[in-house]
Amino acid sequence: MSNNLYVEKNGAIATLIFNRAEKKNSFSLAMFKQLGELLEDLESDQQIKVLILKGVDETAFSSGADISEFLENRFSAQKAKDYNDATLESIEKLYRFPKPTIALIKTLAIGGGLELANSCDFRFATTGSKLGITAANIGIIYNLTSTKRLVNLIGPSKAKELLYTAKLIRAEEGKEIGLIDYVYSMEEIEVKCLEFAGHIIRKSSVANNGIKQVIQSIIDGENAETKEIEQLILDSFSSDDYKEGIAAFLEKRKPNFS
Repeated sequence: MSNNLYVEKNGAIATLIFNRAEKKNSFSLAMFKQLGELLEDLESDQQIKVLILKGVDETAFSSGADISEFLENRFSAQKAKDYNDATLESIEKLYRFPKPTIALIKTLAIGGGLELANSCDFRFATTGSKLGITAANIGIIYNLTSTKRLVNLIGPSKAKELLYTAKLIRAEEGKEIGLIDYVYSMEEIEVKCLEFAGHIIRKSSVANNGIKQVIQSIIDGENAETKEIEQLILDSFSSDDYKEGIAAFLEKRKPNFS
C-alpha cells in the first residue's frame, strides 16, 4: 500500500496524513480509493474517538485531484463517471464517518482538497490559507453532493460566488462566511487543534457519535425521529458511558469514559 496516505495514532486521537507534498498533496485515484479503506479501518477501531486529517507538512492540506491523471482517467463521459463514482464514494465515507472529524488546513485547500475539508465536522486553518473550488477554470460542473455540503456551510449565494468565479479566498474570509471554524498561526494551529480534539475525547463517545448521527439526520431532511434514531437514543440509557456519567455526577467527580 502506498505511503501517500498513512495514519498515526495517539491514544484516542487518530491523524490521517496526506504525504505527497511535492504535488501539494494532490490526490491520485489510487489515493482516493486508499482513503476509503483507511476510513473503514479507523471506523472499526474502538479506541479511536476523534479523527484529524492534515498534510504532512506546511506545504498544503490538499490541492485537490491530480489533474495530470485526467487525460487518462477522466477524458470521456464514461471514464469521468467511473472516476467520480470512486472518488465520491470515499469522500462520502469521510462525510458519514461516525466519529468526530477535524480538517487541519495549512496553506491551502483547493478543489477536491476543500471538498475533503468540507466533509469533516470542523475546519481549522492557518492564517492566510487559500481556499476555493476551481472547477469553473477547467470546464467541470461541480457534483451535487459536494455542492450541497458547500451550500449547507455558507449558503447558496456565497456558494455560487465561489463556484462561478473559481476565486481563492483567505482563511479569514472563510471564517467570516462559515467555511472555516478556527484560524490560527502556523506556529499554534497544531496545539490548538489537539486541545480541541482532547476536549472531545474526554466526553462520552456514545453521546458524541450519537449526536453526530442525529445532526446528520436533520441535515438529510428528517423532521422527526426515525425508528433508528429513536432506538439509538434509547440505547444510550443502557450504555456504560451513561452509567459512568450518572455515577460521576452523584459522586461529584469528573467522569472517566473508556
